[in-house]
Amino acid sequence: MSTSADAYPGQDLGLPKEGRGSIAHLPRRILGLAIDWAATLIISNAFFPDEQLAPLVVLAVLHIIFIPTIGGSPGHRIAGLRLQSVAGGWTGIWRPIVRAVLLVLVIPAVIWNKDNRGLHDVVAGTVLVRA
Repeated sequence: MSTSADAYPGQDLGLPKEGRGSIAHLPRRILGLAIDWAATLIISNAFFPDEQLAPLVVLAVLHIIFIPTIGGSPGHRIAGLRLQSVAGGWTGIWRPIVRAVLLVLVIPAVIWNKDNRGLHDVVAGTVLVRA
């Protein structure tokens, strides 16, 4: 565990400080989420206009489908990010499901640790990095 003044988010996970594979920074995360949320609203309004929970369900499904197949949600990928397991590599199937359920609950996504990982990522064993 790193305690020096030179410590950076992701260091204890073996990730680089900058560049490809480093922890995703907040502006890119927000951009990715905004893109996903816009797509979610378009889809849910087009197909489920009278369902109040449709946007949350569509967002969860979007993440569950795209994270294991393309390495991140469409918003993540457009923002230059990818989601991987903490050990590196493919997330598998169960991690995106756990992460998506916690993401739509919102609170776990806004509680971050020193590695800038939301509680939803900590529980799912995932990390959002620069692609």
